[in-house]
Amino acid sequence: MHKAIYDSMFFIEFFYSKDENLRRKTKEEKGRKEKYVSAVTLHEVYKLSLAREGREVATLRATLMKKDFQVVPVDDQIAQISAELRHKYNLSMGDSMIAATASILKAVCFSDDPHFQQIKEIQTHGYENTYNIIRSRHQ
Repeated sequence: MHKAIYDSMFFIEFFYSKDENLRRKTKEEKGRKEKYVSAVTLHEVYKLSLAREGREVATLRATLMKKDFQVVPVDDQIAQISAELRHKYNLSMGDSMIAATASILKAVCFSDDPHFQQIKEIQTHGYENTYNIIRSRHQ
């Protein structure tokens, strides 16, 4: 698959990880040509940045995301597929929206979030189980 969609965890790793190996991997991935983010991911990263560093940093990060990635808005097709996935896998609304977007785009979903790895309708790619490490550092 050449297309890729990125979950919020990718950006959390990129912006917050002190692990140089992880930062290198996320920087390398930014070189991919067909890169997408759901509007939901933009929302989640903006909200986290706003809470931790304030509006200026949140706005800067959102601007960089919009510059480097194609933002996919939530439409009626994504909403319906999201509801199906949410029901089938007991996902959060955000995760189900991102998964539905990956499904429609036929894009690999980059995340270590175990919720995505259970979804049979999409292909996932993780970053060496960093989800639990990053999650525990930033809660």
